[in-house]
Amino acid sequence: MCSHYFRRGRRFFGGFRVVGEVLRGVGFEFIVGGGVFSSKGVDEGTRLLIEYADVPEEGLLLDLGCGYGVIGIVFAKLYPRLRVYMVDVNPRAVELAKLNAKHNNVANRVVVLQGNLYEPVKGLRFNAILSNPPLAAGMETVEAIVRQAPEYLVEGGSLQLVLRKGVERVRRTMEEIFGNCEVVVKKKGYTVLKSIMYSNY
Repeated sequence: MCSHYFRRGRRFFGGFRVVGEVLRGVGFEFIVGGGVFSSKGVDEGTRLLIEYADVPEEGLLLDLGCGYGVIGIVFAKLYPRLRVYMVDVNPRAVELAKLNAKHNNVANRVVVLQGNLYEPVKGLRFNAILSNPPLAAGMETVEAIVRQAPEYLVEGGSLQLVLRKGVERVRRTMEEIFGNCEVVVKKKGYTVLKSIMYSNY
């Protein structure tokens, strides 16, 4: 499907529609539909993580649990030298993320993969891992994201999560695994946490 088929707010092909968003001062359009997280538009947690994320201008970025691709696509657009990987377990989300990468003209800098957590990116190490894990994923999934992250980060790389519940539990786990955890921001019921990978810890 070509991007000229998509028009803001217009329904087409099984209920898909396009929502316009301004993120970090840049305009984006995202193709959304039922069966994926936050299908009516970009949720507040994702907005907060995008606003406060510390992302390098080049290197590798992982958007884990990417949904229809908002986080990864925004930073691929902002930083043309960045290579972005996006992973989701939901086939529909992966399909939409691929469409959105094309629609926002970043498909050449984005790799979208289907699979559980880090499984699709085994052997890769990232400068930053960003995730807005939906509550439906469960706390065990969030803790798995944290505990497995060091295997996928370069020295000085970071794990950055946005959470609405279980913040203190996840903060303690990040502190345990990384030896550090910063509360970057608390706003509108969400908290952004950040840990940095130091090999000497």
